[in-house]
Amino acid sequence: MTFRMKALASGIVVMSLAAAPAIAKVSPEEAERLGDELTPMGAEREGNGDEIPAWDGGLSNVPEGYEDDGHYVNPFPEDEPLFVIDQSNVDEYEDRLSPGQIKMIKEYDDYKMPVYKTRRTMTYPQEIFDKVKKNALNTTLIKGGNGLEDFDTAIPFPMPENGLQIIWNHITRYRGGAVSREIDQVTPQEDGDFSAVRFDEEITWRTALRDYEPGEDSNVLFYFRQKIVSPSRLAGNVLLVHETIDQVKEPRRAWVYNAGQRRVRRAPQVAYDGPGTAADGMRTTDNFDMFNGAPDRYNWELVGKKEMYIPYNSYQFDDPELSYDELVQAGHVNQDYARYELHRVWHVRATLKEGERHIYAQRDFYIDEDTWTASIVDQYDGRGELWRVSEGHNMFLYDVKVPWFAFETIYDTLSGRYLALGLTNEVEDPYEFGIKRRFQDYTPSALRRSGRR
Repeated sequence: MTFRMKALASGIVVMSLAAAPAIAKVSPEEAERLGDELTPMGAEREGNGDEIPAWDGGLSNVPEGYEDDGHYVNPFPEDEPLFVIDQSNVDEYEDRLSPGQIKMIKEYDDYKMPVYKTRRTMTYPQEIFDKVKKNALNTTLIKGGNGLEDFDTAIPFPMPENGLQIIWNHITRYRGGAVSREIDQVTPQEDGDFSAVRFDEEITWRTALRDYEPGEDSNVLFYFRQKIVSPSRLAGNVLLVHETIDQVKEPRRAWVYNAGQRRVRRAPQVAYDGPGTAADGMRTTDNFDMFNGAPDRYNWELVGKKEMYIPYNSYQFDDPELSYDELVQAGHVNQDYARYELHRVWHVRATLKEGERHIYAQRDFYIDEDTWTASIVDQYDGRGELWRVSEGHNMFLYDVKVPWFAFETIYDTLSGRYLALGLTNEVEDPYEFGIKRRFQDYTPSALRRSGRR
């Protein structure tokens, strides 16, 4: 049976929420497929016969040489590219690339995609597998699709029926419960000149708070704090977000602390296509994490499932021996250190609803089946022209069993500039998982205290 036939046999069909507004939870018999023919996260367990292997539980051992310092050594140092996609052969592989990837290759003579052996490294703690199966049996979309009922922690729809369910899986995917990180963001000029902005960030899921009470603040998914560490002209500015699930019923709660004014104020612009923090106009608020926030301004269509070359196991990009001067260059990051693999992805298309506004009229998401992570996003302007291309360079944090990004990129194909967010090469010990926080740590008064320089 071909991959396409298997997809159809599994019930993967083209549909939109408008075509199927009522989404039922799966039966106990259907849920038993999780962990059997499907992985516990809902991906197809078997491979495609030659290029994509079967999922065998993911990378369960911490590789030798990892020093527990937040810089993840490459578990596959002996791997060499199977081939490289560039301008000389891009037409041979176009059915496994997004239009944005093709445009980047054709736009830049030195842009290339090294393709490696596919390794399905991603996995999760058993407690997350258990919650995902519970969600499959219980979770439903509320009317209109803007929120979730009977949802627990992560991945509400491991056996999705439409595009909106899949985007909710991306939004709610597991990221470790409570974590702090120190990262850099760059927005190079056309000639490659750049200066880094450093962020100190925390994200704590509501259920991971030390004083968590079931049912309390139940419309909040997580709490997020982002403080600018440098450069000095921006240092001390802080963003605080209470990320609500149903943002139509209750808009995202956001505040900013301005260090120069020593003042906290509400920040309703931190949503949708509001400007991203210190991004020089290169990303919207909902570009962060490839996509975040309320899905209500778009119609979501499940185009289908396909095999595609996406960034994966991007450990070479995380090497602390690699300086930003070596990594950041004109037009795009240094693709010598990139790694792409063939994986199955869900293709979801978002088109702006009539009467709504957003700078992106259409967004095509390519979402990894093993992690529910949006790995490629092509974004179109109001004229229908391909504008920005986002890539999430996937990396598995094997000591805590959390899929993450080495960093995210957003390429502006019209201006020739780009943004890279999440760089840690020049950061000492960038991640701390299992931080202990209380609700009081994410209040506006706490925001004022944290912003003092």
